[in-house]
Amino acid sequence: MKKIAPVRVFAGILLTALVFTFTPASAVSSGTYENQIISSSNVQRTKQHLVELKKQSCVDKYAERQARWMASHRKLQHQSMRTVLKACKLTGVAENIAYGYSSGSKTVTAWMRSSGHRRNLLTSKMRYIGVGAYKDSRGVWWVSQVFGTKK
Repeated sequence: MKKIAPVRVFAGILLTALVFTFTPASAVSSGTYENQIISSSNVQRTKQHLVELKKQSCVDKYAERQARWMASHRKLQHQSMRTVLKACKLTGVAENIAYGYSSGSKTVTAWMRSSGHRRNLLTSKMRYIGVGAYKDSRGVWWVSQVFGTKK
């Protein structure tokens, strides 16, 4: 009977796991990336006993626009929250931005490790969310997450 060295067994199991669980960043669509951010954000909020955020078309429009702008200019920059506040008829807004993460869930994990981003994500009065995720010509993701409230 042949024996298989533990290293080979481990390598075979690891390789099999990678083949079945690894999805290249290029295979992720912007819609999937955005949904991962919304889902992961709501997981973090429910862990803190906060209400889940609902996608809202007006804040989503501004998130999409900002992500597209950042990707085309390859520049991480916040947009005017005053514009979003007025245009969407809100009483409160906030924004998280990022670039370079291969998935929406990894982006949220990074935001949760930053006090300012975490605060935006876990602000109890926020009720609405919009997310834009765009890839530049090099395949780098640029992301804007906009929050809003009317209370």
